[in-house]
Amino acid sequence: MSEVALDALDAIPRVRLGHVPTPLDAAPALGRELGIDLHIKRDDCTGLAFGGNKVRQLEFYLGAARAENADYILITGAVQSNFVRLAAAAARIQGMDIHIQLEERVPDMHESYRLSGNVLLNRLLGARLSSFPVGEDESAADAGIEAIAKHLAAQGRRPYVIHLGIEHPPLGGLGYVVAARELAVQMTERNVAFDHVVVASGSALTHSGLLVGLRALGNRVPVTGVCVRRGARDQRPRVLKRCREIAALIAKDACVDADDVRVFDGVLAPGYGRLNAETMEAMVMAARLEALMLDPVYTGKTMAGLVALAREGVFGKGARVLFIHTGGLPALFGYERILSQRLGDLGEGTTA
Repeated sequence: MSEVALDALDAIPRVRLGHVPTPLDAAPALGRELGIDLHIKRDDCTGLAFGGNKVRQLEFYLGAARAENADYILITGAVQSNFVRLAAAAARIQGMDIHIQLEERVPDMHESYRLSGNVLLNRLLGARLSSFPVGEDESAADAGIEAIAKHLAAQGRRPYVIHLGIEHPPLGGLGYVVAARELAVQMTERNVAFDHVVVASGSALTHSGLLVGLRALGNRVPVTGVCVRRGARDQRPRVLKRCREIAALIAKDACVDADDVRVFDGVLAPGYGRLNAETMEAMVMAARLEALMLDPVYTGKTMAGLVALAREGVFGKGARVLFIHTGGLPALFGYERILSQRLGDLGEGTTA
């Protein structure tokens, strides 16, 4: 079956970066454990530099950068950000330079957190790195990276900034409108429908883009975003705002209303990038039952949310649930020290 037409979407500049369509896999052992029929959309398999959901988003950011004849990409993210690692990879294969501004969002981490995982990959990719000491001020971070861009422009470079702040257009969300269309084709080909979809909700672009895409295609499946950065009270209006902006970009205004926005923050504490017991349990369950690797920041916490919702009976026994695996696996190695300690506390992984 060919892709479903969304003419306005297809007119927006885009570069192809990912290996798509990504697999849609059953997870029967983990599903049995939770009393549901669990499936996984494997966006950890998008290919570019260890893959992940941001590959889809970057197709539109790099498309805009190419349309502006940019030669230098600038972006901000947390120290172990998957987004900045993939931005560096995308910039390199497009023949562009890359500057990454790293925010301090996660306190009290071992030195290895700042040397391994995504940070090591950034260095391999030849990214220029700088530090931004504040982790919860998107506008200040954008101002900082804009200042660097201004300096580059004065040197004759043509910078393109991928912003953090919510006041900038959500181009990245279009990548998950594309993903929704891809998923619709897969569901039709397999004659399968889902009762619930669960996805990480951080910047809100993956969550919002997926929700807009499904609704634009007439699919009314409930989509729950598991909060990984901010609580539900703050995240819900952010998602709704982004949904309305993304819908406008593809000329599908009013396809999402406030009742469509579902967020769950029951496994967020103690905050972004902080490993909790629920996330550790979810990571171990997924690994032992499905050989499915999850990261502590996004997918592990999102699976912890799915587990909590299943145990609370939100889905219903035997419900067909789709988990969006957004990748982020290099961050596992940035968290090696704390993960090893937790596994040791569980008596796991020790030699005889």
